[in-house]
Amino acid sequence: MMELAHRIRLARGQEPADLLLKGGRLVNVFTGEVYEADIAIHGGYIVGIGEGYTAREVIDLKGRFVAPGFIDAHVHIESSMVPPPEFARAVVPHGTTTVIIDPHEIANVLGLDGIRYMLNAAKYNPLSVFVMLPSCVPASPLETSGAALYWYDLQPMLSSPWVLGLAEMMNYPGVIQGDPVVLDKLRAFAHVVRDGHAPQLTGRDLVAYAAAGITSDHECTTAEEAREKARLGMYVFVRESSVARNLADLLPAITPANSRRFCFCTDDRHPADLLDEGHIDFLIRKAVRLGLDPVIAIQMATLNPAEHFRLHDRGAIAPGRVADLVVFSDLYDLRPEMVFRHGVQVAENGRPLWEPVNRKVALRGTMNVAWDRVSFRIPAQGRRIHVIGVIPDQLITRHLIEEARILDGEAVADPARDLLKIAVIERHRATGQMGLGFVKGMGLRRGALASSVAHDHHNLVVVGADDVSMLTAARAVAGAGGGMAAAEGERVLALVPLPIAGLMSDQSIETVRRQMDEVLQAARALGSELPNPLMTLSFLALEVIPELKITDIGLVDVNRFERIPLFLEES
Repeated sequence: MMELAHRIRLARGQEPADLLLKGGRLVNVFTGEVYEADIAIHGGYIVGIGEGYTAREVIDLKGRFVAPGFIDAHVHIESSMVPPPEFARAVVPHGTTTVIIDPHEIANVLGLDGIRYMLNAAKYNPLSVFVMLPSCVPASPLETSGAALYWYDLQPMLSSPWVLGLAEMMNYPGVIQGDPVVLDKLRAFAHVVRDGHAPQLTGRDLVAYAAAGITSDHECTTAEEAREKARLGMYVFVRESSVARNLADLLPAITPANSRRFCFCTDDRHPADLLDEGHIDFLIRKAVRLGLDPVIAIQMATLNPAEHFRLHDRGAIAPGRVADLVVFSDLYDLRPEMVFRHGVQVAENGRPLWEPVNRKVALRGTMNVAWDRVSFRIPAQGRRIHVIGVIPDQLITRHLIEEARILDGEAVADPARDLLKIAVIERHRATGQMGLGFVKGMGLRRGALASSVAHDHHNLVVVGADDVSMLTAARAVAGAGGGMAAAEGERVLALVPLPIAGLMSDQSIETVRRQMDEVLQAARALGSELPNPLMTLSFLALEVIPELKITDIGLVDVNRFERIPLFLEES
């Protein structure tokens, strides 16, 4: 930050600034107004607003709108399947200048080394990457992850200026039941922001969750749920990810009176959606198209998350704030034409104006599978089984009861009924531990899909119509050092290698998108009609989102938060 007396002289117009954006219409997120104003920038900060300023460089905006740079309130960069430099190249041209990340995906694989990797990889690129430290590594005791992080592991990292607090507390049963390990984390982070993750939590349990000092949630799926959480003083992050598209359902909860308690977040977004739809700018456009006032939508993408995360140097166009700015022509169809980060133009008409800085960091291999102990056979122990029911465009699932197809004493897949076998294979320590079950709604008529992206433990998850295809797909993923694959019989149809922790590629986002398109095309050829069956598959292993999920230890009834057998007891 510049010396105080110098800043005051610049603000009074007594000295020329570095840059003057002239003739623009300023979107004031403090007052909700839009009006003509020049913006003077010096040393990366806004030093003046209004008429009469001079600068060494002047850009005439010719009546275009100027808004603060957009902030994603909650995102897992790992879900873009590229590391931070490539992620920045994808989102900054869409107006995003700050992201609040939770690196719990890579932390569940590599522990503190994974968090340090994300912090180091984010350097020297025009995207401010702030970290909320993962609160749930592992997500719960009902899985095997590659690491376990306690409060005393995490607390020293608060000394970094890029670390803001404690990320989504997914173990909400642990909070409301007073689990000592969970409460120790909340106590250790009592002086910083603590984010939440409490799908469908309501009533006194929700009151208890908020009373624990958790001040946000991004898992709302209905307007009623969003209102209840907002009434308790929580910030509601309106999510529009590649799988969980909640924006349209939550929009009725947002009013001019309460909108300052709402923010936008993308959570998990795949390459195709980032490249085709956009990032936070897409959420703004969709919200406005569905009837939200455009200035309120911009507030939700700027000032609201800045205030929640105590980032008082950004989120608005005001003297003393960082000059992160987005220029566009249409308030009702916002498409960034110029993006400034710290007063430097970094993108124009969707095109980045810099080359990403990819810092080489050595990470260990993470695909450790005891193949001699891998078997997809399920001996029949009854006729009726618990089945995971997929709900398109949602992370929540149904808990179904179905008749098993029994063949030669084994429960097998029944593609004609869309009843497929699913397995989660432990891949961190080569223990050979596996969870086996069935899923309905994936749509495969033949073949199999496999992925080392399996939230949040990221073991090897595979779904298929037959055991041979499942083994082929799983081995293809492991052989690539991690990734996603489609297979039929002994033939690999398509593969996305993800050698960085089994989560991210070392290639460009365009290359990953092409590879992903090939896997999705193969999945469609195998019968799945889901928009992104690999993304859906990756969340079937997340045992903290209702109703029924599967991990390497077996089926988990999330509502009861306990493991259950595959077969029902026959009376």
